[in-house]
Amino acid sequence: MAVNFLTDGPAEARTTILLAHGAGAPMDSASMTAVATALAGAGLRVARFEFGYMAARRQGQRKPPPRAETVIPEYRAAVDALGAKGPLIIGGKSMGGRVASMVADELHAEGRIAGLLCLGYPFHPPGKPTQLRTAHLAGLSTPALICQGTRDQFGTRDEVAGYALPDRIELLWLEDGDHDLKPRKSVSGFTAADHLRTIATAVSDWADRVVRPAG
Repeated sequence: MAVNFLTDGPAEARTTILLAHGAGAPMDSASMTAVATALAGAGLRVARFEFGYMAARRQGQRKPPPRAETVIPEYRAAVDALGAKGPLIIGGKSMGGRVASMVADELHAEGRIAGLLCLGYPFHPPGKPTQLRTAHLAGLSTPALICQGTRDQFGTRDEVAGYALPDRIELLWLEDGDHDLKPRKSVSGFTAADHLRTIATAVSDWADRVVRPAG
């Protein structure tokens, strides 16, 4: 199956970021579009793609999200199809980031990617804090950045503080952010635009650090 991409940012950008969507929303959802636009504005090239089940929904097929493990081959295929010429960072929103994290070390060891970017990592299902999805992260060797809202129902700041995560994983906490990284302005004093600017700056700086050895 052909992989279709949505691309943002300068074609001559040094670094490309490949992003997959979350379980329930497509690659052109409002939250993914907002992040892609912000990252592109920071000088990064961003490519978004959809797993087969989500692409099928555009044709009227109401397919449920599959188990994350089953779409790992699709993520690898997207990396192949993209054919990034320069440094590549893989990642995604929620489930998309989780799938990327499952294939990251293999691709990093092959010299095909420089890092992993997760936007709202699903550390556990909502309301089920003991059903952790962190076992494979404990031994992660790929440089990683997780952008997470402090009140994300898939993993709050207080919950994540108790996880055994390696030093290779950096965390960017967004005050009062939900699973879409959006804050409640009346509570936090921040706006969604504030957090998008923070994400864009942090990801750009982090990307420069992790791709430097390949430059």
